Amino acid sequence: MRVIYLSKRPWQIWTKLKIQSRNLRYLSKMSDNSPPGQSDEPAVDNIPPNAFESFGSRLRDLDVDSIRRYLASKLGFYEPSEPSTPTEQVLEEVSVDGIVKWIKSEKCKNIITLSGAGISTSAGIPDFRSPETGLYHNLQKYNLPEPQAIFDISFFRDNPKPFFTLAKELYPGSFKPTISHYFIRLLHEKGLLLRHYTQNIDTLERVAGLPEEKIVEAHGTFYTSHCLNCRKEYSLEYVKEIIFADQIPICTECPGIIKPDIVFFGESLPDRFQNCLREDFQHCDMLIIMGSSLEVQPFASLIDMVPEWCPRLLINREKAGERSPLLRLCGLAGGLQLDEDSVRDVALLGDCDQGCRDLAQRLGWGEELHALVNVEHERLEREVGISAPQMSIHETADAAGTSAENKL
Repeated sequence: MRVIYLSKRPWQIWTKLKIQSRNLRYLSKMSDNSPPGQSDEPAVDNIPPNAFESFGSRLRDLDVDSIRRYLASKLGFYEPSEPSTPTEQVLEEVSVDGIVKWIKSEKCKNIITLSGAGISTSAGIPDFRSPETGLYHNLQKYNLPEPQAIFDISFFRDNPKPFFTLAKELYPGSFKPTISHYFIRLLHEKGLLLRHYTQNIDTLERVAGLPEEKIVEAHGTFYTSHCLNCRKEYSLEYVKEIIFADQIPICTECPGIIKPDIVFFGESLPDRFQNCLREDFQHCDMLIIMGSSLEVQPFASLIDMVPEWCPRLLINREKAGERSPLLRLCGLAGGLQLDEDSVRDVALLGDCDQGCRDLAQRLGWGEELHALVNVEHERLEREVGISAPQMSIHETADAAGTSAENKL
């Protein structure tokens, strides 16, 4: 039987030593949650498996006695003979107020934000996985073999029409940024934002005025497009005009299809995503996760790339990215710890816009955020004519009902 010796913090140590070298190869692909893609890279020997994408295989390697101890402890038949060494508490108090104090302190200078579809839903853009309203739930009209096929590169090469029909509904230029987007911009204006990593392809961070160098669009963007064959680049406006004429954009240099630079299943993630990983996360001193289910790899693994002492705040409708108690017992500490034993992780549960508004109020930035949203929305209506169904900052607060703080 293979024996795995349990140390105090093997996961974090493995992450620190291996993440930069291994992730540069393995984080370049969409996850095994997704349809498999083709890799152009040769097989590499002697590199540890991607622990973030294969928890099942790690569980198979665990000492059977450890699993027995876990099950026995849950049933009340077993108590550890030696209490585990307590982990040092990072925050003064593990709560939203503790996060606020940290952000206000001298310790916080490099905030990284991670965002998912939840920060854009109030702009009228559906997320992907919500029952009834999610994008995948409403693709029956395209007669797909499975919902995810609309974003599969092999399916797209054979039949691009479903994607471009959907793209017409989602194309940038029809939606206003949300309160959440402007909160991220406010972090930048306060000099606190190191980088914003987003899973979204809607370009609303750009529309909100966040500088391009501050944005990492991990799953690509509609902002630029390229021919699949000759790689000639095309602008958003050029491709949009063709799509809105209900045509499939074809390259002017060859017969190739022009595809927006969003990452399909089976494609590599953008080079910028991998390049920024090398530097950003080792300097991060505050991580804010907003509106993400943390289910899609490799993006979901980013929460474990910050230092062990770095506080992490989840702003989401429900808890996400939590680590398994079984893995915790066995010394594998990946994921968020959102229970009473947490030393650095806090959940602000509820609507993302309400959560950002609440956090801004506690930080003393409430009026600034209110003014920024109103001024920018008026500008977009005046200059671009965008009048998407985005609620005002006060309407969002009313719609949220009970404050996010009371939901903790």
